[in-house]
Amino acid sequence: MSSVKVLTKAEEQIMQALWKTGPAFVKELIDAMPEPKPHYNTVSTLVKILIEKGFVDYKAYGKSHQYFSLISKDDYSRNTMKHFVKGYFAGSFSEMVSFFVKEKDISVNELEQLLDQIKDAKNKMP
Repeated sequence: MSSVKVLTKAEEQIMQALWKTGPAFVKELIDAMPEPKPHYNTVSTLVKILIEKGFVDYKAYGKSHQYFSLISKDDYSRNTMKHFVKGYFAGSFSEMVSFFVKEKDISVNELEQLLDQIKDAKNKMP
């Protein structure tokens, strides 16, 4: 998906539960969410919004609906990070990493691991 819509915090909590559980009924989504558990009607309303936004669909079993994600967590994360980097670091991932290094939010070991991942990814490119 190239132009994925942004989720509100509440919608993202529902998606996190759905990504964790896989296809689920509202009660199962609530069970997968952290305390304090949201009310059934709140989750139901948010799921309907997620359907309208194109993130979720459902399979009907009589009057019950089992919901499933139409976008993977990886795809959403990728899009969200690109949007974040574009908005806060002028589209530069190196500026973002530099920011975290300056803030001491990333250790030398983590930075070395990141560099290894970049090297591995480049070696796998055709």
